[in-house]
Amino acid sequence: MLQHQTEVTVRFNEADPLGIVWHGHYIRYFEDGREAFGNHFGISYLDVYSHGFAVPVVSVHCDYKKPLRYGERVIVQVTHINSPAAKLIFEYQIFEAETKELVATGTTTQVFVDVNSFQLHLTNPSFFEVWKQKWNLD
Repeated sequence: MLQHQTEVTVRFNEADPLGIVWHGHYIRYFEDGREAFGNHFGISYLDVYSHGFAVPVVSVHCDYKKPLRYGERVIVQVTHINSPAAKLIFEYQIFEAETKELVATGTTTQVFVDVNSFQLHLTNPSFFEVWKQKWNLD
């Protein structure tokens, strides 16, 4: 299991007039964490793209535990869930950086598609198999 954490500060434009973060931005925090995970473990969007693939999100789920406010710092913890299928599955936990209180949990699923035709790839691309072997995910 691969896991990575990154810190995000809640930006002004993510909060409503009461200073509370709009629910859709939690998905953006998942994305921030997923990008940091990809950069850290060598499976970034640009890495995938360089092999002729894109990985669109086909499923997202978020459970909200506590509202966030403008200026708060959060830790986004991303865990890669290994699967034999040609997909990337991630689980997320968002914590307040200061108190470590759980703010939200969620999952995303991404599939491999050809970058030009967007044709779904039903088997793991060879570069992804190499990546999984590198991190002992077989």
